[in-house]
Amino acid sequence: MLSIIIIVVIINLNYMKLSQKEVEHVAALARLDLTPAEKKKFTEQLSDVLTYVGQLKKVDTESVEPTSQVTDLLNVARVDESFDCDQKIQSQILKNVPEKDGAHIKVKGVFEE
Repeated sequence: MLSIIIIVVIINLNYMKLSQKEVEHVAALARLDLTPAEKKKFTEQLSDVLTYVGQLKKVDTESVEPTSQVTDLLNVARVDESFDCDQKIQSQILKNVPEKDGAHIKVKGVFEE
């Protein structure tokens, strides 16, 4: 119980309170329709998250080099290649698609709703 009280006291010392208007702005940017109850809930939760992240400001990082990747793995990409398909295979593939445009498979656009 004492540890919970200590944590609450520490959080309250560094509390970064968001206003409901700021949460509404973020929700609008994310195109989210929030109910009044959700606005209240997210105002509290996002404020708690910001407070927690605010604790990182206290960490001494002077001797730490900036890092963006720690595994030394490389992103290996191949060159896209196109090739002609056997007409028989192409016609079998086109039989199984819901929409086609000539010899092409028609798909829904990425940015369409």
